[in-house]
Amino acid sequence: MATYAIGDLQGCFVDFQRLIDLIRFDPAQDKLWLVGDIVNRGPDSLPLLRYIKQADDTILMVLGNHDLHLLTVAAGKAKKHSNDTIQPILDAPDREELLHWLRHQKLFHSEGQYAMVHAGLLPSWSIAQAKQLAHEVENALQQDNSQELFSSMYGNEPDYWQNDWTDYMRLRIIINAMTRMRVCTLEGKMNFTYKGNLQSIPSGYFPWFNVPHRASQDCTIICGHWSALGLHMTNNLIALDTGCVWGGQLTAIRLEDRKVFQLPCAQ
Repeated sequence: MATYAIGDLQGCFVDFQRLIDLIRFDPAQDKLWLVGDIVNRGPDSLPLLRYIKQADDTILMVLGNHDLHLLTVAAGKAKKHSNDTIQPILDAPDREELLHWLRHQKLFHSEGQYAMVHAGLLPSWSIAQAKQLAHEVENALQQDNSQELFSSMYGNEPDYWQNDWTDYMRLRIIINAMTRMRVCTLEGKMNFTYKGNLQSIPSGYFPWFNVPHRASQDCTIICGHWSALGLHMTNNLIALDTGCVWGGQLTAIRLEDRKVFQLPCAQ
């Protein structure tokens, strides 16, 4: 039995199938962890989403910003971007079933020595606090009135955390940190515009995982989202977005021995 974590898929179903063949994934005994951004920008979001949904508890995923964007567009609370590729899902006969299932996926997962989130965790958040904060968002997503969350989800403010934030402002910053953050200051102020590599980070900002005395540093966090970072592994971090949808690679890691599997992508 093995557990494999896989980087951002973004609708690259053919490459995903090639990768699970490469790792000889056995659904009868193995598990897959997916770091989010299952859909959008790639060519086959609909069949990929159907495959993951039908896998039951063999595949565990957390939500990424593109997955939440799909839900927001479907709810009529945002417009599609010119390079979105989610229309086949919106037109699918099983659309409502797929979207209902997606709304019930996790924003954050922790298990044993590992935790998984799409983008990152703010420096002050422990694993226990992150789990509780993610649950607040998950609960809001699963409510019949989830459209109220989608109406308030977009925006770069506030860009820092306070424990006394309330209502949808509180949920927005949790979502932004867990699905959009790459860099922040020592105090946890986030910069949402920066998408570059480690060498060109703006003055005063740090990769979220390099902030000294980060409260979650005793756990190994698995994440994606930052394609310019590429595969980045330390004792307490496994970053897996290697830009498959941009013609990079798709990456998997076997958690038991940290063996890495990669293949080139066609996009």
